[in-house]
Amino acid sequence: MENENQKKYYRPVTNLLVFSVVLVIILFYFVGPKTSLSSKTNTFGQEKVAVSDLEKKVLPTEGVTLPVIWGDLGSKLVDAGVIDATKFKALYEQKGTFTDEYKNLLLGQDNGKIKITNENAGYILNLFWAFGLANKNPILETGEMSDPRYGGAENFASTGGWTIAKGNVMDHYSKHKLINLTPQQQALVDKVSRGIFRPCCGNSTHFPDCNHGMAMLGLLELMASQGISEQDMWSTALAVNAYWFPNNYLTIATYMKDKGVDWRDVKPQEMLGFDYSSSQGYAKIASQVVSSPAQRSGNGCGLDLGGAVSPPARSGSGCGLDSGGAVPPPRQQNSCGL
Repeated sequence: MENENQKKYYRPVTNLLVFSVVLVIILFYFVGPKTSLSSKTNTFGQEKVAVSDLEKKVLPTEGVTLPVIWGDLGSKLVDAGVIDATKFKALYEQKGTFTDEYKNLLLGQDNGKIKITNENAGYILNLFWAFGLANKNPILETGEMSDPRYGGAENFASTGGWTIAKGNVMDHYSKHKLINLTPQQQALVDKVSRGIFRPCCGNSTHFPDCNHGMAMLGLLELMASQGISEQDMWSTALAVNAYWFPNNYLTIATYMKDKGVDWRDVKPQEMLGFDYSSSQGYAKIASQVVSSPAQRSGNGCGLDLGGAVSPPARSGSGCGLDSGGAVPPPRQQNSCGL
């Protein structure tokens, strides 16, 4: 009888203990993970904000106004046959991307300063590609492009890839005196062009074998002709290169941030040099970046048609006429050299 009473006494206690254990497990299961998940969510959110802040510095959503007046250079390129306006417009119209801005830059007579943005970077690339290719300059005539070792200037992506000229593209190669450069201005273009590299290859702007190089050469020529200082040429070139190679420069900016250097404090000339902006230099930088920034698509080494830009994923620029339209998934950067 006594044993039975003890059993009756222990049973409620045992039940209470079991209930307590179950309750603790339930609380741990439901409350614990929620707290942990919330923490992860907050951390993830902070990472997103950090990436967003970095993008705002490297690729300002409002764009960057270039210190050059475009004027009527677009119409001069059309009149000279460097750009076949009908073919050029058709490329964009089939994608529904030939805006009033694009029309004015191509055919207008009194354009002011150009603003480059995420949306129009490809179009600006194409215009400066045409300008750099056509404008008469000794860099094209006596530099690496004309080195016999490469079999002729017509064999590069920057020349063979320009398929919307009237007639043979080489009939326009360094054939049109669209602007005048003093000896001092030409010397400045020569100096700066040797120090600006691009992540799609290992060549400097002085060897403009792809569309990016040819476009950058054109931009440097125009800046020099309008009296832009050397320092402003470096800073403008870095801003433009970032829009043309968004993935690469977001990664470089992340690398600098990890070293405690804000993107606004970097030295443009250093960032544009071989150690950072050439394909070889960039590869070394990228290998040291632990947290990669969000991928963004850029402008290919082809005619860029400026389709709608997809915010999340942006890939780098290829070396030819890009059909534009919907932004493709991130892809490896195409090489621009032979």
